Amino acid sequence: MKTKIIAIINQKGGVGKTTTCINLGACLAKEGKKILIVDMDPQGNATTGLGVKKHVEFVNEYGKRDVRPVLNIYSVLCGKTDALNKELIRETEMPNLSIIPSSIDLSAIEMEMNDMPNREKVLEKAIEPLKGKFDFIFLDCPPSMSLITINSMVAADSVLIPIQCEFYAMEGLAQLLDSIKIIKKLLNPKLSVGHVLLTMYSGRYKLHQQVAEEVEKYFGNRLLSTKIPVNVRLAEAPSFGKPIVLYDKRCAGAVAYQRASQEFLAKESKRK
Repeated sequence: MKTKIIAIINQKGGVGKTTTCINLGACLAKEGKKILIVDMDPQGNATTGLGVKKHVEFVNEYGKRDVRPVLNIYSVLCGKTDALNKELIRETEMPNLSIIPSSIDLSAIEMEMNDMPNREKVLEKAIEPLKGKFDFIFLDCPPSMSLITINSMVAADSVLIPIQCEFYAMEGLAQLLDSIKIIKKLLNPKLSVGHVLLTMYSGRYKLHQQVAEEVEKYFGNRLLSTKIPVNVRLAEAPSFGKPIVLYDKRCAGAVAYQRASQEFLAKESKRK
């Protein structure tokens, strides 16, 4: 099995990165693909959005109930556990969809990485053992151009950029693309912009149409033709710890992500 690693990136927050990561992953899993999501965001929204607990209860040495973090990506990056540890990769309610959880501890990893050799390649080395065990590994990145994000781009074969259909959509995009070019030149020659996905789209708004036209002009066939609509059910699903295809498979958001997943697979099948 050839594993493709895709970093889902946009340094602007609230554009639908985690929503896309969870729901695109779930729809691909529904198609029979083996999917792993690696939650690279210290906020851990992908972890909770798939109903996975970040902590487990235990009885401490004093006989009192206490909690400790579950094994998570922080433990892997620090070298405290192997990426193949059976306790690390958590199954979800969706068959074929697994996740490596995140933790707030991940917010401190950048300081710890400063003393590591080849600090930009820590993630790449850590998840190497996972190749060949999944069809796709999605890296859900934080909304910043941090060392965590750089590690994700170095480990990835390509990036998927969700773009919200709003006035500020293109702001910062040039900087992101410049960063991708630098990573490609200096650290990861295989890196490319594989896919762009428009999110929170409403055809009723002229502004959304204009943004869609501008993005299409710039990205051409890298833009998925499917647009993810503004959809209340999409916003509700994470609070129940479910991807949209399990929460409400008939809503507009679920239908859109299923179409996007089919388009994604068709484009990926043409890529080397």
